[in-house]
Amino acid sequence: MVMKDRKNIGTLFLLMLSGIVLGGFLGQYVAKYPSWEWLNYGLNFGLDEPLSIEMQIMRLTFGLRFKITIAGVVGMAFGAFVYKKI
Repeated sequence: MVMKDRKNIGTLFLLMLSGIVLGGFLGQYVAKYPSWEWLNYGLNFGLDEPLSIEMQIMRLTFGLRFKITIAGVVGMAFGAFVYKKI
């Protein structure tokens, strides 16, 4: 049985996620150079203080924080471009 090659949403998600991660790393790396520090400009959002639930025998702590940078957005766009080309 031959399966058709078709794009799926999982591939798009993985390519865009890897683009965000690689773009974030690139933005942090080049931020030390004055002419490239604009790539690391972005916004932080999420929980400032982690949410904790204290029980008698255990404690559960939840926290989530995002940093969206210009380099991350460029990386995400590159991931979408690669998806379109494959």
